[in-house]
Amino acid sequence: MALRTPRRLSHVRETGPPERGQEAVLKRVFVAPDPGRLRLRVSTRAVLGISLAVAAAELAGLSLTASITGGLAALLALFTVMDTSVRAQALTTALLPVVGFPVLALATTLHDRPLLRAAAWLAVVFCGAYARRFGPRGHALGIFAFMMFFVTQFLHAVPAELPSLFAAVALALAAASAVRFGLWCIERRTPPPAAPAAPPARGLARATTRQAFQVTAACAVAIAGGQVVSGERWYWAVGTAWWIFVNTASRGETLVRGFRRVVGTVVGIAAGLLVAVPLAGAPAPTALLVAVCVFGIFYTAAPSYSWMMFFVTMMAGLLYGLLGVLNSGLLVLRVEETLVGAAGAAIGVALVLPVTTHAATDAWIRRAVACVHRCTGAAARRLAGDASADPAPHVAELELLLGRVRMSLAPLTHPLSPLRARKARALKVLALLDVCARETKGLAAVAADPHASHDARLTAACGRVEAAVHALVPPGATPGPAVPAGTAPVPAVPAAPQVPGLPHHPGAEAALGHLHGLEEALAALAAPVRTSPRAPLVPA
Repeated sequence: MALRTPRRLSHVRETGPPERGQEAVLKRVFVAPDPGRLRLRVSTRAVLGISLAVAAAELAGLSLTASITGGLAALLALFTVMDTSVRAQALTTALLPVVGFPVLALATTLHDRPLLRAAAWLAVVFCGAYARRFGPRGHALGIFAFMMFFVTQFLHAVPAELPSLFAAVALALAAASAVRFGLWCIERRTPPPAAPAAPPARGLARATTRQAFQVTAACAVAIAGGQVVSGERWYWAVGTAWWIFVNTASRGETLVRGFRRVVGTVVGIAAGLLVAVPLAGAPAPTALLVAVCVFGIFYTAAPSYSWMMFFVTMMAGLLYGLLGVLNSGLLVLRVEETLVGAAGAAIGVALVLPVTTHAATDAWIRRAVACVHRCTGAAARRLAGDASADPAPHVAELELLLGRVRMSLAPLTHPLSPLRARKARALKVLALLDVCARETKGLAAVAADPHASHDARLTAACGRVEAAVHALVPPGATPGPAVPAGTAPVPAVPAAPQVPGLPHHPGAEAALGHLHGLEEALAALAAPVRTSPRAPLVPA
């Protein structure tokens, strides 16, 4: 009995483009899937942790400048520390002042020496970006060091304020840690999956090394351009250039992220003119709105960078109100500096060791296809009676890899992308990879059933899936093993004969359906993946 599933792929072909417009954006952000309400809990915890940090600084009698610095330190500790275990997160949090305090001292000492200050900040930028090669810990420490330099410019801190700044940061990190690791340790119940690491490389081929040079060049342009626009608020351009490069891998990703940052900033400025300026720094309502902005930053960070930037910009305007320097001209200047920083990022990513969108996307697609193969092999061995084989980790890895594929294809799927042929190709690839994810998830669920028995037809179907994988990604061309280490390729054998009166196990029937769906999706991927990215996509 053949269990072909043509309707799965015909659905892919007939599906139109995703929703557009503000309604679709709002739906994607505020109705986005939130398994276990994790985003909601993390956002609420962030408000609690940062509020406690600021309250501790105020109760200690520290200045407003110190309290704001402490609040930012708590926000960074809760936002950027993303190690895969609670123990590792605690260690990274403990290391934050080790990199933060020297940077605070350096930035305040050079406050009135522009050339040395610029050189020192560029050194911090390079080291902070280069530290990403050391994984989540290096990523968090690099961001913290950069932002400690940034906050001294934002608050115009001077050396005399260093003791209070150190005290505020220490209190803030202690308060944030008490909430994160004691009062509300979400990670103990829902350990975060490890993000897929980039393939190993050396020298300038290493992504973190290349990006360190790119972001340093971008920030150098931002410092120069920002000073031309404003000798007092130039640092906003540098902050823009730095953050655009966070979590990007290609020229296209960086440009799209810059566009989204500008959009979020402009909308946030408009809201600031309507809300922050009339408030004029009134303490109670400002504190309440800052808490709302903190929640919004954490809640929208994953689904929408533009919305996250909206809340960041609103919060900055409210803080300027507390400092007594907020006016409409300052908010307009914020937009101008953001444009300068975005331009610096575009120059850096386009001229310094550029990586094309196609090259980055192709690498992630290859890794996703290899992961499909590993999941299929593990499921086949589990169905054949190997209790130690578990496809579930491969399913989780595939979800993370597809997230990276979507991010790398974002420049082509953006509504404003003028490259229509490449956009159609990108949407086709995403749809087919979604089919692969759905089928592997279903296959893993069948394999987990202890009553699902082996069927020789599964071996033949797995062999066809393996052939489809190798047609897309020849053995040895993928980053990492195409076949799990120590596992022989699944041979394609004839289907087991149907014995009258003895039907095949329903688990095998369901598994066959998922395997056939995978086979068809992988075969359909050949057209958009193996042909030129600029060639028109011929409908299947």
